[in-house]
Amino acid sequence: MPPAIGIGEPALAPVPAATPPFSSPGLYELVAADQVPAMPPPTPEPPQGAEALATSEPEPHPEPEQKGGWFSRLKAGLSRTTAKLTESITAVFKKRRLDEAALEELEETLISADLGVAASRRIVEGFRKTRFGKEVTDEEVKAALAEALAEILAPVALPMPINPSHAPHVVLVVGVNGTGKTTTIAKLGQQYRAEGLRCAFVAGDTFRAAAVEQLQIWGERTGARVHAPAKHGADAAGLAFDALTAARTDGTQVLLVDTAGRLHNKSALMEELRKIIRVIRRVDPTAPHSVLLTLDATTGQNALQQVKVFKEMVDVSGLAVTKLDGSAKGGVVVALAQEFGLPVHFVGVGEKAADLRPFEARDYARGLVGLE
Repeated sequence: MPPAIGIGEPALAPVPAATPPFSSPGLYELVAADQVPAMPPPTPEPPQGAEALATSEPEPHPEPEQKGGWFSRLKAGLSRTTAKLTESITAVFKKRRLDEAALEELEETLISADLGVAASRRIVEGFRKTRFGKEVTDEEVKAALAEALAEILAPVALPMPINPSHAPHVVLVVGVNGTGKTTTIAKLGQQYRAEGLRCAFVAGDTFRAAAVEQLQIWGERTGARVHAPAKHGADAAGLAFDALTAARTDGTQVLLVDTAGRLHNKSALMEELRKIIRVIRRVDPTAPHSVLLTLDATTGQNALQQVKVFKEMVDVSGLAVTKLDGSAKGGVVVALAQEFGLPVHFVGVGEKAADLRPFEARDYARGLVGLE
């Protein structure tokens, strides 16, 4: 993959002003028969973290690549989790025999680091079979733990395939509001653009004016067409239908669709997401080609519940775990891998496009326990 360009950098080619809202009154008549319960207007949410950047001015110069590259940024992003995990391991294992008491303490340490009960027990059982009764140091435990973590993570470390022959490849991005859906779309759009792919965004969270405005700003910065609602609270399925219809004729190769994420009315959200899928399949029966669920690492074990809920709603094909740099709960990725086995396509450790990268099991495992 060519190096990703930082969002908002002037290296991007000049683009026209934000695309006017795209709408088709006839289409709204077409989908009206679905009669989905109206999503209630959300309580306004102030932009936070990466999403707050959407209202800032573009940076005058790209930031230089940090010394050591992506692995260094990953380790730095995981530092709070690493400190929590390794301090406990160091306290427990000071050249002591790996007996039942030590194994019990290790299991408690792993669970407290958000690895989850199932993954923690799996790792401890592995230690019991291979190292029980042996004298070990904290460094030996860290190295063995990194190997065990990589073994759990390797099967889910899969890239999100983009097949331009779909013309376009449709990515439906779902998740609870605040997990980073909008900025994930922006970062992916910028990375795909750097690879020479033509992208477009659909501002499908039509009740959140801030989300629509953010995507329009990212569209200007990345050169992506933005399909925005004609009015506040417009039908998201109709907007997605219009966008996909246009994308099939204007050469768009990747269509990234933002969605609502208000779980306080789960049934309405479920119907809205299912309606979007039903309606876009009238244009392309194979769409969406990817359903990417974004999860905020700072929520820890709550991320597992979010996966369960969204799997009930739509056929989630993969995960993007964001905001690892603000979390002491990076172990939750291990819990997700053990519990669901869903591909983890991306992890995010910062606000720039280069800080969202494909998930690598070995790097993540070693970063988690503080190894080079």
